[in-house]
Amino acid sequence: MKFRKVYLLLALTVAFYSCGKDKTPEPELVVPTPGTTIDNNTNVEGYGILEQLPGIWNGPVTSPTPLGSFPEWIVDFRPISPSQVSAKNELDSLNDIFMSFFIVKFNNEYKMAFRNGGGFAGSQRNSYMIIDSVSETSSSSFYRFVDFVAGKDRVYTDVTFKDDSLIVHAFTNVFNTLSTTETHMLWQATIKDTTSTQPAITLFDFPQKEMTIDFSTTFDGLSQSVFYSASADPYPEQDQPYLGNTTVTVNISNPSPVPAGNKTLLIITTQPLFNGFVFNSASLDTRSRYVFVDGQTSTSFNFNYMHPGDYYLNAVYDATGDLNLGSGDYINQPFDIPFTLSNQGSESTSVTVSFQIP
Repeated sequence: MKFRKVYLLLALTVAFYSCGKDKTPEPELVVPTPGTTIDNNTNVEGYGILEQLPGIWNGPVTSPTPLGSFPEWIVDFRPISPSQVSAKNELDSLNDIFMSFFIVKFNNEYKMAFRNGGGFAGSQRNSYMIIDSVSETSSSSFYRFVDFVAGKDRVYTDVTFKDDSLIVHAFTNVFNTLSTTETHMLWQATIKDTTSTQPAITLFDFPQKEMTIDFSTTFDGLSQSVFYSASADPYPEQDQPYLGNTTVTVNISNPSPVPAGNKTLLIITTQPLFNGFVFNSASLDTRSRYVFVDGQTSTSFNFNYMHPGDYYLNAVYDATGDLNLGSGDYINQPFDIPFTLSNQGSESTSVTVSFQIP
């Protein structure tokens, strides 16, 4: 058994974090009032993207930033309300990203918005973009999201669907240091799993035309729609609906003692990775959350803002220290620890690493 290198969130933070020192005054927090029904005949610009986003997507990231390019980034997009989809990923307790697409009111119109941000080296940065261009045909769909205030001259993201592929192309003017924007990140993904999201789609009869939040005056007086603290964030993670959190405790009984400096990869899937002792590589397509933690004898990690559902947990201790997990490393036994997370629930589960991979 062998897993590909997983530096995913490092690539992610480079690809999506357009934060810098160009901070602007932040307005007071506006608490959203979700569930405001929109007449079905009313146009919602970019509404079609909600039909296409749900699912687990996986593909390479190309980036000219110092961290470079990476072979895969996995994102589990699921509905969290009748008119919103989200996904969260993390590298560790200090580095994570939460993405969300939802309906807002802006300039007396209903439009799709894109929230993108999270923690980077312990600091917070959350940016908001509004749809400004849509093209939908029978063979492909294109959506462009730009800064609410500064527009595409500051930052913008192109989202393209074609067949079973998703292309996300982000551009930036590098904190206003360039006269034009340049490529910041290109993610070329394919859909790997749609079964995991079906319960949420059914629950919400997704998608529906409901306004998530009114952004009519949220960005007044600002030079860009970027926020650097949770207290000023107009739609913080803790206000996002239909999510929960899971605390995983991993114990390593073999090898003993545990050498210092190596990592343990926690992998949460929606389908079991093993049939008895036989590894089912196809189930890797159902990876929903994963993170590297310090390879200590005992350590814990909290996966917050996680989609409710049924999951399987596995942990692999990287004994060789090469982040290329396979023969000679250690995995939990028994395999595939099951757990179920409910809406707004707090689940705790543990796993013991003891079996050396042949």
